Amino acid sequence: MLNVVRAGLAVAIAAVGPCSVSAQEWPAKQPIKVIVPFTAGSSTDISARVVFDQVGKQIGQTFIVENRTGAGTTIGSAFVAKADPDGYTLLVNSSSHAAVAATYSKTSYHPADDFAGVAMLANLPISVVAPLKYKTLADLVAAGQKSSLNFGSAGAGSAGHLFLERVRIAGKMNAVHIAFRGTPEGLTEILADRLDFYVAPVLNAVPLVREGKMNALAVGSAKRARSMPEVPTTAEAGLANAGYEFWAIALAPVKTPRPIIDRLAAEVQKALSLKDIEAKIEGLGGEPMPMKPGEVDAFLRKEIDVNIEIVKAAGFKPQ
Repeated sequence: MLNVVRAGLAVAIAAVGPCSVSAQEWPAKQPIKVIVPFTAGSSTDISARVVFDQVGKQIGQTFIVENRTGAGTTIGSAFVAKADPDGYTLLVNSSSHAAVAATYSKTSYHPADDFAGVAMLANLPISVVAPLKYKTLADLVAAGQKSSLNFGSAGAGSAGHLFLERVRIAGKMNAVHIAFRGTPEGLTEILADRLDFYVAPVLNAVPLVREGKMNALAVGSAKRARSMPEVPTTAEAGLANAGYEFWAIALAPVKTPRPIIDRLAAEVQKALSLKDIEAKIEGLGGEPMPMKPGEVDAFLRKEIDVNIEIVKAAGFKPQ
């Protein structure tokens, strides 16, 4: 009988042991890898580096940011979804993570089901930018109602593309989408007056707008961006239901032990509360977006639904 009890205990320990041990030992075992599915220097990438460098100092461990780009962020996201759920591999993505569910018919992971929310790093407003001939969003809308325009984003089905589709639909404009490799290429076309409007992170738009080389017609966020307070929101500019929130999110593989998720979340919030970190995020045009892990999960699912509705309205066929 005693042997049976011991065997039962052994089975029970084996069932829960690894997660309990990893949660207790974390983060001493090894450096923590943060996968960013964007190029180095992007607002999402910089947000990850700023926040997790500070978190590393707080917990006495090294965070290594690794850029795994391609396929609309799905390569980097898939890597994390399949990683060991031990707290040593994280994902920092943008609104594109939610857009994937609407714009890709098949992926090796589900953007919500295969991840556990850790924290929102920042709200990173994006803007509608245009050549100097368009002074306001109303000017652009009027032009798009009279003749066909062209607009661009950093990839078909990207978060930026879906934002501008929402603007196009709300403004009842005739416009054709052109995909670019990235923001620099798109802005080059705006400056040359070969593209009618483009979506750009506030970080990239501010210098060119301040120099008088192009105009920012509206921001997609619900409120004006701190770094561009003179630029109205899409609603203020006359287009209801055209807004689009762009954010940076930290996620872990879904089976990561809850104690690790909670510890990470607490450390991220501690980092974001520091004045110098807050200033660096604001330097990106970003603003705080505090949420608890459960709230992050609910927010992500809601954003996925929003993107699905935009894709349906735009008639965009998932890839």
